[in-house]
Amino acid sequence: MHCESPIKRRKSRQIMVGNVPVGGDAPISVQSMTNTETTDVAATVEQIKRIQLAGADIIRVSVPSMEAAEAFGEIRKQVNIPLVADIHFDYRIALRVADLGVDCLRINPGNIGREKRIKAVVDKARDLNIPIRIGVNAGSLEKDLQKKYGEPTPDALVESALRHVEILDELNFYNFKVSVKASDVFMAVAAYRKLATLIEQPLHLGITEAGGLRSGTVKSAIGLGALLMDGIGDTIRVSLAADPVEEIKVGWDMLRSLKIRSKGVNFIACPSCSRQNFDVIKTMNDLEQRVEDITVPLDVAVIGCVVNGPGEAKEADLGLAGGTPSNLIYIDGEPNQKLTNENLVDNLERLIRAKAAQKQAQLEEDAKNIIVRA
Repeated sequence: MHCESPIKRRKSRQIMVGNVPVGGDAPISVQSMTNTETTDVAATVEQIKRIQLAGADIIRVSVPSMEAAEAFGEIRKQVNIPLVADIHFDYRIALRVADLGVDCLRINPGNIGREKRIKAVVDKARDLNIPIRIGVNAGSLEKDLQKKYGEPTPDALVESALRHVEILDELNFYNFKVSVKASDVFMAVAAYRKLATLIEQPLHLGITEAGGLRSGTVKSAIGLGALLMDGIGDTIRVSLAADPVEEIKVGWDMLRSLKIRSKGVNFIACPSCSRQNFDVIKTMNDLEQRVEDITVPLDVAVIGCVVNGPGEAKEADLGLAGGTPSNLIYIDGEPNQKLTNENLVDNLERLIRAKAAQKQAQLEEDAKNIIVRA
């Protein structure tokens, strides 16, 4: 269960979004976006903190007006996670949030207007070492590209992205990342695959406007999963019509499933059948909610019967195999104790937390030993 991912990452230039490296050999970062009114500082700060607690590395905030820019400045003072300002068209907003401490500007240089305005934003970003994200979306392609291609296509997305890249290249500004998002999985995947061969900057992955929690998760997992397995992608955002916290959970689930990053409890659970010796589905629903706060990587198997139970349980850090009259707990591959169905979830939570604490202590000890050897 602990084998390394076989995926070979695409080589890319590394940029810094606040204190989070993106690209190069940096871990693939997980991000989301607030959906509160930015001018409601208290609500936005509260949501940012919830998203951060769920495991976000970077959070984007929409800044559609100068009033929102001033609110962004107040938000910046109250949170300690890298913030990206999402800006369209008005270069003055970009200049203002840069002065207020933004960590990245999501603004397409070709949409700002005259060359003087573009240069003002780029010069400000250069002076303050703020990266830019070029964000191309199939729903907002330039009119001439819509006319040229007739409809959004992968080539249209890439051509749009390269236009913006060329502007930054001409200004000798290379501190940027790029996204080419579409709600159509095939279009987005094809666009990212093509763009990955044409530029060296990091790529921000997303299937835009993917849908609700269930359908959006499926579309995002298929599209982003395909790209990640190709080694393409340096930061991801799962776009769901749902609580942004759910986007972070899904993003981490993707990275865990591909063995790209590990954080929190990775459950291996059977779908349950009439062989089960306890209610697997209810047990899993309760456990997932109870141990969401655990951040140390931990594999936990919850299998309802003796058919696959022992095999799966032995491979996990902690495993439960259903049995009659009692269920068997395995820790680090060895039988450890038996549990009855009475207070099963309480006892499992206790054992999971104990194992997580033990693993955390071991990780800290290993880190100390590495420092001493260095």
